[in-house]
Amino acid sequence: MSTMLARIGRHRQRYENNLRLVSGCIPYRLTKGNDCETDNLESRVEVLMISSPNRDDLVFPKGGWEDDETLEEAACREALEEAGIKGKLNDTPLGVWEFRSKSRQDMCSLEGGCKGYMFALEVTEELETWPERENHDRRWLCVTEAFKLCRYEWMRKALENFLNMLKENWKQKYEAINELIESPSQTVSDCQIITPNLCIDHPSSDQRHGMMLSWFVTVKGLPLS
Repeated sequence: MSTMLARIGRHRQRYENNLRLVSGCIPYRLTKGNDCETDNLESRVEVLMISSPNRDDLVFPKGGWEDDETLEEAACREALEEAGIKGKLNDTPLGVWEFRSKSRQDMCSLEGGCKGYMFALEVTEELETWPERENHDRRWLCVTEAFKLCRYEWMRKALENFLNMLKENWKQKYEAINELIESPSQTVSDCQIITPNLCIDHPSSDQRHGMMLSWFVTVKGLPLS
């Protein structure tokens, strides 16, 4: 049994204009592969969804934002309590949505209204036991499957925003690597002295370019010739 306890009750719950404030995340991981082209990134992404008690649908971890924690802390706490996961949270929200709580989707009153903030969480640890394990099973899914299983439009929009954010971040990393290859490094030429008694011959620009290219090819997992 888990020694951690989930928070219960709503005595610390935050509200805004009669809307319950909610924080959650889209947990994800990248499967192994050598291809870092942004066009193929989607095929390497898996997201984690959890089951809902007494319902057939799957959702992303989320819950009430309480008055003794930050929005980001609330998202991480809910991921731990509901899904038993820890990871690195991107502190830029994927978006903000207004929706109704699951138990009041079909009601016309204002009761049950929520304002939810969603984040991306790169999972680094999966616990064997967690506070709400009896209420939530977890399931890793490819993005295509996750889109099909999202019951609500706001969840699909959050997933779409997540993919766009991930592709943009990956594109920036990929372009930075290409820039290193195209632009010869100035690190060696700027350092004239390695030790007081050691002199070296600095490589030419072409040699430096070749060194960077060899390094990149090795990282990509391709043969050097």
